[in-house]
Amino acid sequence: MTRHIVLGNQSLLVNIDKWLQVRDIYFPYVGQENHLSGHAQRIGVYVDGNLSWINEPGWERKLAYRKSTLISENHAINRDIGIEILLEECVHFEHNIFLRKVIIKNIRDYQREIRLFFNQDFHLYGNGIGDTAIYQMNHNVIVHYKNSRYFLIGALKSNRSEDITSDIDDFAIGQAEYKGLQGTFKDAEDGILSKNPVAQGTVDSTIGIHFEIPADAEKTVYYYIIAGEDFQDIYELNSFIKENGPQSILEETEKDNLSWLSKISIDFSDLDRDISELYKRSLLTIKTQTDKGGAILAANDSDNMQFNKDTYSYMWSRDGALTAVAMIKAGYPEFTKPFFLFCRDVLWWPGCMLHKYNPDRTLGSSWHPWVEFDKPSLPIQEDETALVIHALWQYYETTKDIEFITELYEPLIKKAVYFMNSYRYPNELPRESYDLWEERRGVFTFTASAVYAGLTAGEKLADLFEDHETCTICRDTYLGLRSAIIDELYDSENKIFLRGINYTDGDIGKKVVDNTVDSSVYTVFDFNVLLADDPRVESTMINLEKKLWVEQKGGLARYENDQYYRQSDTIPGNPWVICTLWLAKWYIAKAKDPESLAKPIELIKWVADCSLETGIMPEQVHPFTEEPLSVAPLTWSHAEFVDTVNKYIEKQKSFV
Repeated sequence: MTRHIVLGNQSLLVNIDKWLQVRDIYFPYVGQENHLSGHAQRIGVYVDGNLSWINEPGWERKLAYRKSTLISENHAINRDIGIEILLEECVHFEHNIFLRKVIIKNIRDYQREIRLFFNQDFHLYGNGIGDTAIYQMNHNVIVHYKNSRYFLIGALKSNRSEDITSDIDDFAIGQAEYKGLQGTFKDAEDGILSKNPVAQGTVDSTIGIHFEIPADAEKTVYYYIIAGEDFQDIYELNSFIKENGPQSILEETEKDNLSWLSKISIDFSDLDRDISELYKRSLLTIKTQTDKGGAILAANDSDNMQFNKDTYSYMWSRDGALTAVAMIKAGYPEFTKPFFLFCRDVLWWPGCMLHKYNPDRTLGSSWHPWVEFDKPSLPIQEDETALVIHALWQYYETTKDIEFITELYEPLIKKAVYFMNSYRYPNELPRESYDLWEERRGVFTFTASAVYAGLTAGEKLADLFEDHETCTICRDTYLGLRSAIIDELYDSENKIFLRGINYTDGDIGKKVVDNTVDSSVYTVFDFNVLLADDPRVESTMINLEKKLWVEQKGGLARYENDQYYRQSDTIPGNPWVICTLWLAKWYIAKAKDPESLAKPIELIKWVADCSLETGIMPEQVHPFTEEPLSVAPLTWSHAEFVDTVNKYIEKQKSFV
């Protein structure tokens, strides 16, 4: 359940798996309308009377990105058939074009005819019902379309073409997944396609490109998919490719990527090169997972749908806010502005964020009920509201952009602050909401600390407008909240902060304690409720590391007896990237000298070692093999890596 390569321009997102197959194509929103829904786009080679798809055994595959870019340099070799392939792939930084530059080499000592096949298995709008695919002779291309989604497939055997047609030598269009039909990729087995020009329903298509390649020589073909909303869109971009040459798509994208990374505001001079390169890869990955309309998506790996019949392709405002903080501190505050506008526009009328959202700003699916114990219940995680305000203060503190804050003050900031003030018990703790893991309802240390951060930020933002009433409300509430966190959520007997509590029937005199050791209590220091070296924080974090460290391969589990993708009963849970980085943050925060930074850099390196060879970070890893589990990339993993490295460098510089 991983995507080793992600390529995108915040409108078109293309995911590639470890078998070099395109598995997800999102358009025109990142994370919404997956037009493959995980169905593989195959590449095959027909030579010496046999067809071999490069996802099959017999191929050695190595995946990589070109340094500091969103351009892949994927390699495959099959020694049995004597073929080597290099795939340079990208999504154009501005136009909705996915390009594959395929360099195919004949590693035999004699000339051979080689036929290269590309299969397209679209399921437009994610369902594949009522799709149409046509062969368009005037341009020698294939077009898949339905409603306002159009995908053009073409190929060129050189960087320059005077003709309006592409260089497709063979093609087939047919039905798939119907009456036992598997698809036109089967038609390629004899090296010759049917040339059927149209099909409707659930359809696929295959194109063929033919070469005569001398001994130990190579040929190049440019394969491309253009996304648009009508015929005019796709044919205009087809003309763009012909006029400028497909090589320019790679060159322009590389230039744009390098320019974008030049905005990084931190100094890597004292950091290992591997860590600094992974930092840059994380920034680029976050960019691909962010829609141009502002939604920061959690993950877009459709394989997870096989696990729970839903995906991570939603915007949780908590993940988004913490990602925004990381990007702001990295030197990209402008990048986060659409996210805050998104939050303003979707804020529910009482002043809170609901569970999660689709990239088009509609409400996402949810498993949180609106009723509990026969009473109305808000299906929220209050930290999602609070952390948006917390992130907004980070934005202002970095930019001093008062015009943008003015735009958001009344419709977002003030409404959220008044909600947080009202949604609380008489002892100042927040009322019940769902925890950040979305599994239980209660009053949690993570949530309470996030609300504290949101209210302290709210006071500072209100002060910019001399809104003394709102400042007073924020200050009175967060001061009371801080005392309540210490009084109610700290277990003085065991000297640790609790995961959470519940009040039976809303009676603060009837407290029920949740003693589960949970990594999320790190927020007590990270959101400035207490200092990192406070004895209560010290004892809490030491207990976390003792109880949740996974001895086999390292890393910190989420919480005791975590069942999600559980691999063994001998461990507290699988190691998570974000949880391990939270532990690193604590060591960074309490460091008093350069020697104290040895432990956090060790944890940062553990995360780097658990990343895929391409630099993509998963949600969690197998406790015995360190193989990725659940989704990859997880945007939050990359964001926490960026934020942790930011904090590490800042602390490192403080000792100079």
